[in-house]
Amino acid sequence: MPSTISLVKQLKLDYPAIQFKEGEVFSWSPSTSTIYYKIEGSAQDLIHELAHAVLSHTDYRRDIELVAMERDAWEKALTHLGPTYGIDLSRDVIEESMDSYRDWLHARSTCPNCQATGLESDKHLYFCPACRSNWTVNEARTCGLRRLKT
Repeated sequence: MPSTISLVKQLKLDYPAIQFKEGEVFSWSPSTSTIYYKIEGSAQDLIHELAHAVLSHTDYRRDIELVAMERDAWEKALTHLGPTYGIDLSRDVIEESMDSYRDWLHARSTCPNCQATGLESDKHLYFCPACRSNWTVNEARTCGLRRLKT
C-alpha cells in the first residue's frame, strides 16, 4: 500500500482541479475544492475523501443525507478508487466509520424530553412524534452535540 505522501503526489497529478493540503483531520472542502490530509494518516482515509470530491459531495439538507453521502463515498473508494491506487479498504474499517455516523445520527434524533427517536423536520430541527417536543441541534460533526428544546 502506498504511503500517504506518495499517494498525495500521484493524486495531485491525476486530479489537478483538486488542492491537497496537510491538515489536522482528513476532510473534503467543496467550497475550496480542497482535500485536507494527515501525513501520518491512512491512505484509506485519503481515498475516502477523494471519493467525496469525485462524487461532487457538497452540502446536505438533512442529517440522513450526510450518512448517505458517507456510505456512497466509502463504496466509491472500495470499488473504484482503492483498486485504482492499490489501496486495500477493509470492510471492518468502513463499518466502524459508518457506525460513528449512525451513532451521531441516533444521538441527534433522540428526544431530549422522552428519549424516543424523533424526525428531522428541517435542517437542524427535530420533532418527536411520541411527546410532540421540538428541538434544534448544532452542526456537531467535530464538536460536542447540543440539543435545545424549542
